[in-house]
Amino acid sequence: MKFEPTRYQLMNVGTGRIFEDGEWTLADPQAPSPSLVRAVYANKQFTPRKDLDGLYRYAEWLPIKRTLKNSCAPVTYKSRGLAKELGLKHLYITFSGYHPKIGAKMTTCSFKETEAFSVCARIPKGEKRILVVQSAGNTARAFAKVCSDNNIPIVICIPVDNVHDMWFPKKLKDCVKVVAAPRGSDYFDAIALGEKICTDPVFFAEGGAKNVARRDGMGTTVLSAVEAIGRIPDAYFQAVGSGTGAIAAWENNLRLIEDGRFGTNKMKIFVSQNAPFTLMHDTWKAGSRALLDITAEQSRHASEVILAKVLSNRKPPYSLAGGLYDALSDSGGDMFTVTNDEIVQWIVRFMKAEGYDILPAAATAVCSVAKALEEGKITKDDYVMLNVTGGGLIEAKKGGYIEKVPDLVLDPDLPPEEITEQVKKLFKKLR
Repeated sequence: MKFEPTRYQLMNVGTGRIFEDGEWTLADPQAPSPSLVRAVYANKQFTPRKDLDGLYRYAEWLPIKRTLKNSCAPVTYKSRGLAKELGLKHLYITFSGYHPKIGAKMTTCSFKETEAFSVCARIPKGEKRILVVQSAGNTARAFAKVCSDNNIPIVICIPVDNVHDMWFPKKLKDCVKVVAAPRGSDYFDAIALGEKICTDPVFFAEGGAKNVARRDGMGTTVLSAVEAIGRIPDAYFQAVGSGTGAIAAWENNLRLIEDGRFGTNKMKIFVSQNAPFTLMHDTWKAGSRALLDITAEQSRHASEVILAKVLSNRKPPYSLAGGLYDALSDSGGDMFTVTNDEIVQWIVRFMKAEGYDILPAAATAVCSVAKALEEGKITKDDYVMLNVTGGGLIEAKKGGYIEKVPDLVLDPDLPPEEITEQVKKLFKKLR
């Protein structure tokens, strides 16, 4: 059966202006001030597709033009072990990782697969330009897998210190190139590198949080949960680096309210950061929409110290219209901080309770559920959705893996033309 592209328009969250999507629209060209754009779908009802597999079951609420192979959807189940330990009656875990026993088969072990399969399916099949993605680790692994499996040319920019995250069950195809910022760099340096690469028309930026396909791909975690629970949860928990996944959860909550069949409540968005990288937490607690100041040196030091490396972003989509500040304010949510020691404790406790390993970022979210309960922000009777954003490495790596070595290591301070010249050489055989 031929796939018919999803019907949708875009809305400027700040002004409410609705307009048609272009080839790769990331912002409203008429926006008077910074704002995210949001997809407005023709189908107002949550309708999982019975004719499509994996993530594309949720295609009615994904801004895509086609489907790609090897996608998987998040898996939601009612917790017994962790729920008992925490004393929660209705704890639902939405897991995006590798644990075939419960039907979870994301081989990169991260919910970043949800955004990669959505973003790449938004790209028209005949696109000649090369996609550029910046990442602190998990996003890089997910996009590398999706693009390799589906022959999509891509440049992935990462800090070289995070290269240990670039592991795969099999060798990547040549269409995937990794360009790293040098030692001592952080995610912001990878962003700067990607921005300079995109000054050349041969390349185009994925767009991060501004890309509606990224957010709506991540928002499938909430769709998975609502499908399993049968109603909108009372509370949502996730660890955040940029906050994009939490914004996506809030947006799908609003769509589900408009549907009307799953309740009319706004689930409280509870997000957490790994101390000492707590830029958004500190800003939120200060009651500020504008991000607090943080120097490059402070950011790099904090990102080196934290265990959950992927939770380090000093330029998150927090302040703009439709960003994390609005998601927390509108939902009555809050933010928590979690230490490295607490992360280690909850990795062990989760493993004992649920039977599989989780990544440090996911353990950050688990710890925040316990803190919210202790502080009275949730009750034992609440319907709680815990977004476990990654895990299953032990099982996924049993068959062996291959590490992807960077194709180039480049200083982001180099002139754009020097950077683009070197990166284009990587694709000479493909073009």
